[in-house]
Amino acid sequence: MSENIFITEAEIAGDAEGPLAGKTVAVKDNISTDGVRTTCGSRMLEEYVPPYDATVVSRLKDAGATIVGKANMDEFGMGTTTETSYFGATDNPAAPGHVPGGSSGGSAAAVAAGEADLALGSDTGGSVRCPAAFCGVVGIKPTYGLVSRYGLVAYANSLEQIGPFAPTVEEAAELLDVIAGSDERDATTRTEGDDSNYAAAADGDVDGLSIGVPTELLEGADEGVVETFWDAIARLEDQGATTHEVSLPSVEHAVEAYYVIAMSEASSNLARFDGVRYGHSGGYDGNWNEAFGRAREEGFGDEVKRRILLGTYALSAGYHDKYYKKAQDARAWVKQDFDEALSEADVLASPTMPVPPFELGESLDDPLQMYLADANTVPVNLADLPAISVPAGEADGLPVGLQLVGPAFGEERLIRAGSALA
Repeated sequence: MSENIFITEAEIAGDAEGPLAGKTVAVKDNISTDGVRTTCGSRMLEEYVPPYDATVVSRLKDAGATIVGKANMDEFGMGTTTETSYFGATDNPAAPGHVPGGSSGGSAAAVAAGEADLALGSDTGGSVRCPAAFCGVVGIKPTYGLVSRYGLVAYANSLEQIGPFAPTVEEAAELLDVIAGSDERDATTRTEGDDSNYAAAADGDVDGLSIGVPTELLEGADEGVVETFWDAIARLEDQGATTHEVSLPSVEHAVEAYYVIAMSEASSNLARFDGVRYGHSGGYDGNWNEAFGRAREEGFGDEVKRRILLGTYALSAGYHDKYYKKAQDARAWVKQDFDEALSEADVLASPTMPVPPFELGESLDDPLQMYLADANTVPVNLADLPAISVPAGEADGLPVGLQLVGPAFGEERLIRAGSALA
């Protein structure tokens, strides 16, 4: 295969029977699989083989799914293009020569290319929804706490959730039914997903649905993307939905708040990878600091180093209140804004990404361009809410996604609305 979708191709058979029997699933390579290496797209974990399954992997196997490989990703989930992987970039099967989105680009590409029926990714700031939009498939970012993170290699604990990819909303909902629910190994999980039947909600009935459109999430977006977005909204209106504008003034500061919080958590989470406790080791001589420093210099790529450095700076003495505390205040403001907007609408709608897929290599030298592309997705993670990206159409021949955001644990509402389009 030419797209470089998988880091490791390995068949992991599930039970003979179950709701996913006969289905193949690609799993992002930051989700632990017993006996199959889990690299996080990094040289640091190039040879790491977990001795246990993540909870979501155990649930896949119990449901009869067959895992077909560990999908490529941005290193430790840090990227929007799946180009920062130590194992090379993934091409976009739906738009060859363009990025598949990130950081779960390999998972979305596996579904788009037909290499797997379904896939799992993780979404810290849009890492399921962005690649779903860029590859023309469906992706769901669940409410924080709906899906267990046990066995997910942490990047930013307070923001990330594991979510499904599929060709249709109904199939994505079927996979969400399997992985959702409480888990005694993850104290952040809630019981709302226990005994769920999200797939039954995929009936496409949007008659009477009230859709709020945040004006701030359309400002500055690509003209073709905006036109495709409104065409998709018109299709929902034709089926009985109504729309009105809402305002989310806090999202102007969401990107900077998100990156301060995410990078701060990353600097803490990735401290364990020092070549002694975990990760790449060259068996160096010298004192501990020199040995740790050389292992991390060789094991991490440039984007990971950049985020660790910035996160460590934000948490350092004298700057904690100036950056990290302000970012947490902004996060509370974002949550409040979404709660108010969702008191006036059933769901909120926006383009998933404000731009169509970049050409491969286009954004690598400009990290700020990559960060700003997350403007429509990161506010949802700050607010701990669920969201779905469904194919909306194309702009200049490139896939465009429509994002729907709902209230906490409002996955059924999102699945019903999204299934009217895909």
